[in-house]
Amino acid sequence: MSLENFAEEIQVLGRDLVDRVKALIHEGNVNRIIIKDEKGNTFVEIPVTVAAVGAVLAPVLAAVGAISALVAKFKIVIERAQPKTAEEQEKSQSQHP
Repeated sequence: MSLENFAEEIQVLGRDLVDRVKALIHEGNVNRIIIKDEKGNTFVEIPVTVAAVGAVLAPVLAAVGAISALVAKFKIVIERAQPKTAEEQEKSQSQHP
């Protein structure tokens, strides 16, 4: 089964940032979390496979907590991988023999 990457973007207030990032990490189907300000400037990129290890998670969340005090609103870009449907796999294979 092949996977297809896609991204979604959500907006959160600074006070909700840490809780939202924790929830995303625990979802399990997230590959990367990118935290940006309203202008699109990237503050931090978190590869979730690495962040899932407990020893790495604490400093990452501390950094997220620190930046949440700097800006009122954030955008979180969530990169996920989902299985391709059979139709998408056939279409992909027919385009690339």
